[in-house]
Amino acid sequence: MDVDPDFERRWVSMIGSASTSQVVTALERGIEGDGISRGEALFLIEHAELSPLLRAAAAVRDRSKGRTVSYSKKVFIPLTHLCRDYCGYCTFRADPSADSQPFMTPQEVLAVAEAGSRAGCKEALFSLGDQPETLFPEAKAFLRKQGFERTLEYLMAMAQLVLDQTGLLPHSNPGLMPAVDLRRLKESNVSLGLMLESASPRLRRAGGPHWKAPDKVPSLRLRTIEDAGRLSIAFTTGILIGIGETAEERVDSLLAIRDLHEKYGHIQEVIVQPFRAKPGTRMALAPDPSTEDLQRTLAVARLIFGQEMNIQSPPNLLSDDYPLLLEAGINDWGGISPVTKDFINPEAAWPQISLLAEKTAAAGFVLRERLAIYPEFLSRPEFVDAHVQSSLQKLRGEDGYA
Repeated sequence: MDVDPDFERRWVSMIGSASTSQVVTALERGIEGDGISRGEALFLIEHAELSPLLRAAAAVRDRSKGRTVSYSKKVFIPLTHLCRDYCGYCTFRADPSADSQPFMTPQEVLAVAEAGSRAGCKEALFSLGDQPETLFPEAKAFLRKQGFERTLEYLMAMAQLVLDQTGLLPHSNPGLMPAVDLRRLKESNVSLGLMLESASPRLRRAGGPHWKAPDKVPSLRLRTIEDAGRLSIAFTTGILIGIGETAEERVDSLLAIRDLHEKYGHIQEVIVQPFRAKPGTRMALAPDPSTEDLQRTLAVARLIFGQEMNIQSPPNLLSDDYPLLLEAGINDWGGISPVTKDFINPEAAWPQISLLAEKTAAAGFVLRERLAIYPEFLSRPEFVDAHVQSSLQKLRGEDGYA
């Protein structure tokens, strides 16, 4: 679409003569809404003044998404906390213990899903550790007792159980997934997800955040995302900022995601999630990224991906200041649960949906509930498996929202 000349004059006048011509050129390219280059993104994330950067990102968002901000009403199902990775910031993962079972049982899974259904949820978010059966005999023994060899096979069965018994739409985040498992998971999941977190192999060095985390090899995570594209799976991914990455590595991670989306068109949303230090982890004393740093990264992400991509950042990780993220060009708050806590960030409570709507409206936007698959993917039948269609049609509105 054409750039609004009035807006362009306004932000150019804001920049002032002190800013470099490279920043001006990059912002001019950015507000066109078609994406910016690596060099332009690096210049903006490191040198642009915050106010014009935010205005440019917000203008790009408004041109395509308007003043609608979406969210998904979900129930959170932590199928297992066991994980073979030992990331430096994670409190979700756990080793086996005598006072807890390795996995949720089918009865427990169904009970949580049914509670979500009664509360009006439409998404069942499955989160779990990565391939614990390769490290822990307890995990392997539980799976075999249930008739499975691998965690991904058990996940497939539990997602199918929830879909069949409750009509909730599963969205699973199980870590690395081979193509054969992606194909089978598509039969019971309306969408899938895997956070890239970072494309930097440097973060896997001894003592780094991804040290002793075999599933955080960037090339392996990118391969899973690419395989999902080949299989036409609506996919959620994103980056985790503040874990020791440089600005250049942050930009390169976003560009790696963009490259795959340009090839396959399957990335339905990009999350920019801020690191939050947690007691008891190796990174307990690491500083959290500032609100300005998060805003700056979100704005550059919007300009990298342009006007069509859905950009998300979780509101519960910014306390009461989360409306500030709207200034940076996001158009989605992610999943919000009225039933279960955020098991990944248990210290950060979800905002009440009524309060989320109120604060979103106060910022000049309309909050709308979406499904676990974005409306624009519903018009492309190759993205939804026939096994999921009947449940999906019962929950979607004419415009593709919930």
